[in-house]
Amino acid sequence: MMTNPRFLLSVGLLLVLLGVILPYLMVIHVLTSTFFLNFFSWGATAVGLLFGTIGSAMYSKIRKRL
Repeated sequence: MMTNPRFLLSVGLLLVLLGVILPYLMVIHVLTSTFFLNFFSWGATAVGLLFGTIGSAMYSKIRKRL
């Protein structure tokens, strides 16, 4: 499953969106800003960018072979 580049790109996109939506909800006071939630949103963004980069590299490697 983790060898599928589309899966990695999808998970990366979802994590990056989560990392954008959570701070926005904290700013408009829908969610309470906590230490855990701040680092969770930062971690979701970082891991999402990592998964997206790895997924796009794997996708371009597969497409070069064809």
